[in-house]
Amino acid sequence: MVIHFQKTLRQRGALMTDLMVAIAMLSLALLPIAYSFQSEKTVARGYYERAVAMEIVDGEMETLLAGDWRKFKSGTQEYPVIANAATNLSAGKFLLTLSTNRIRLEWQPKKHHGGPVVREVTLK
Repeated sequence: MVIHFQKTLRQRGALMTDLMVAIAMLSLALLPIAYSFQSEKTVARGYYERAVAMEIVDGEMETLLAGDWRKFKSGTQEYPVIANAATNLSAGKFLLTLSTNRIRLEWQPKKHHGGPVVREVTLK
């Protein structure tokens, strides 16, 4: 009877060891997957912010080309944007650069979320 009891304790110990090894292997396999999800989330956010910035810059460039550029002085200055979609962007600024025959509008993020967006047009 004592030998039988010791045998089941050994079996329980072996089962517990197998269970611990299986949990360790599973967690080691899931950690890279969790990291890849996080990095994909960051990349997707960057693409989203870049798309929003492109839409805003393109729309503002159209209004500037329609004659709104005459309201601004020559040189580089911050450009005020009233688009509601700008609230979805990370911290950054819109810059307008006017020269003799060129208009340049760009969005520069403080962090590199999606990168800068630049549109430049030559006036005729």
